[in-house]
Formats: sequence, structure tokens, C-alpha cells
Amino acid sequence: MATVKLATLVIRTVAKPISAQLKNQATQHPTFRNLCVSLAQKMHTAEISLRTNILGEPARSHVRPLSETRAIENGANALAEGFLFAVAAALILGEAYRTSRAQSKRRDTVDDRLDELASSVSSLRTAVERLERAHEELDGQRERNDELARIVARVVEIGLRGGWAEFEDTPLRVPRVDLVPASMRANSVKTPDEPGS
Repeated sequence: MATVKLATLVIRTVAKPISAQLKNQATQHPTFRNLCVSLAQKMHTAEISLRTNILGEPARSHVRPLSETRAIENGANALAEGFLFAVAAALILGEAYRTSRAQSKRRDTVDDRLDELASSVSSLRTAVERLERAHEELDGQRERNDELARIVARVVEIGLRGGWAEFEDTPLRVPRVDLVPASMRANSVKTPDEPGS
């Protein structure tokens, strides 16, 4: 960025001596002098016509031409100023083009980055949905396992209380194993076939 501004300043600085050289060539070179005289006379005629039309001055049937020295001076000034204007306009257009290209590249980079982020968000959303479904399935399986464990514990408790673990007609009795904690036993309802009821 700084180099572009520096280059612009250098070009403007170099353009001033070139415009001064254009003025010098207008007095020395005959073809260039004729061009300047012709340009100055046309500009003078156009200026008089504009004054007549815009400002309402009285119309002139014949426009008196400029003297040769004045025409050379005016034409050379016009060419020099035109050259400086063209250089300045070219620099401004170049800077505008460079800026628009830089903004376009930056916009493209931002668009690409936004597309990447959108695809990342989409893939993360899909992964989160899969994890939520897996978590729900795991919770369901955990509930089923807990229910089955309660059922098995209740069946074992009922079986042991009902004497299923004892062998009939033998002097040997199998000790009763307490599979259900005391807190669960307190909550369990006594069945009519329990011993001691």
C-alpha cells in the first residue's frame, strides 16, 4: 500500500517536468507549434460561442483570432495541463482498480471461509443429532435393564421366600441368600405364601 502511494507521488513529480518540456517544445518545434496554435484558436472560438450562448452577450459574426504568441502560450498551457490531468486521472483509475480487486479478493476469501464454516456447522449439527439419538437409545436400554434387574430380583426373592431353594425330604437345608437389600424388602409387599404369615 505504501509503495503504491510512493509510486503515485513519483509519477506526479515526474509529470511536472514533462509538462514543462511540452511547453518548451511548443515554441521550438514547428509542427508542435502549429498544433498548439490550432488548439488555442479552437478553444478561443468555443469560449466566445459559450459566452454568447450562456451569458447572453451580443452575438459576434466574426471571432477575432488570437495572436500567434498568445495562441502558442495558451495551446502549450492547455497541452501541459491536459497531460497533468491525464496522468492524475490514470493514477486515480489505477488506484480504484487496485482497490476494487483487493476488495474482490477479500470478499471471495470471506465467502470461501463462510462456506467452510457453514459446512462445518452442518456436519457438527449432524454429529450432535446422532449423539442425541444414541443417548436416547442408551437411556432406553438403561431403563429396560433396570426394570429387568428389578424383575429378576423380585422373582429370586419370591422364589427364595416360597421355599424353592429348599429340598424336600432331606435333612439338609440350603441357606437362604438375601439378594434384595433391606430397604427394598421394606417396600416389597408380603405375598400370602410367605413362610410365617
